[in-house]
Amino acid sequence: MNPAAPGSAPIRWARRTCLEPIGNAGVSPLDSRARRKPGAGASLLATLSILACALPAHAWGGKTKLARKYRPGERLVYQTSIKTSAAIESNPPELKALLPPLPTTLSTRQQNTLIVRSVTREGVVEIENRFDRFEIESNLTEMLPEELQDTAQKAQEEFSQRLSGHSLIVRYDRSGKLLDIGAADSLLADLDAPLRETCRQLLRVFFEHIGGNALYPEHPVKKGEEWRRKLDAPPSEDYPFSVEGESTMRFVGKTRHQGAKAAIIDFRLTNVLKPSLESLRKAGPLAQLEAQGMGLDMRIDGQGQGRVLVALKDGRILRNHATLHQQLRAEVPNNGPARLPVAGPLKIQVDSDTEIRMEGK
Repeated sequence: MNPAAPGSAPIRWARRTCLEPIGNAGVSPLDSRARRKPGAGASLLATLSILACALPAHAWGGKTKLARKYRPGERLVYQTSIKTSAAIESNPPELKALLPPLPTTLSTRQQNTLIVRSVTREGVVEIENRFDRFEIESNLTEMLPEELQDTAQKAQEEFSQRLSGHSLIVRYDRSGKLLDIGAADSLLADLDAPLRETCRQLLRVFFEHIGGNALYPEHPVKKGEEWRRKLDAPPSEDYPFSVEGESTMRFVGKTRHQGAKAAIIDFRLTNVLKPSLESLRKAGPLAQLEAQGMGLDMRIDGQGQGRVLVALKDGRILRNHATLHQQLRAEVPNNGPARLPVAGPLKIQVDSDTEIRMEGK
């Protein structure tokens, strides 16, 4: 695949068997002038053979081809709201008190402008994301001692102001899977640790849903058809979790949205995240128990569902509404010389629910 230059034809991630340009799709094989010419039958056959490859993707054999086609210089604008709530349990209950204060409600409202910077031969897309507006609210200050509340509230407000107008570079592979978010850690550095980690995860959720997160099928699909994509990924420096998961998509039908023809896709997903870096596993009260030889088991189980509208012309996300549930469990066996007088393993469990609403402009 050759990289596209500004103003060139859109990059296609779908495999094609013909090289004729899409622009020929507007030629009609039944043109009355063609029928009157000598040898029109041969011309008709030649035209039909061209159209078999040149017809728009959504017209192939009654099926729909969904593929994201990026054009360098392309500009997209999204308005997004994300709301999340969490509940924390522990055994024994006193173990929860050893955790740092964690926000149990958090919401963001934002507008983002995305500009496609480049597309490599391998199909990796680099996008500049600018936060035109960003607002955040949480109940973290209520969890803190009174003498720290004003400082925490001020840091949260300053973060919102600093993020507005700021840009990040994000990269996706040819399937729409998020590869990395550049310089996110430095941007979040001034936030309190619990809020920083929550915001990091929300940013990741946002960018995954904008990119499509391996949404697109590898073949044309018909109404009612389902397809599956693996979500497995190894840990990385900025995301220290190994991921095992799968998403299932279903092509519901077609509609129009803001004047554009769109495919309606319902999806559901499941995944399991496990921490892999020692710096993550050696933090908190359970890690102290692990240091005594008791062993730490930590994982995050997630499931989600939603509906997305995808433009038939170029595969861009027009609208996305999704709900996600995650359960973090960290536990150690309650045995050995450090055994506590409680039944069952020592554990901390955090259940969170997130709703994301995204609208393209």
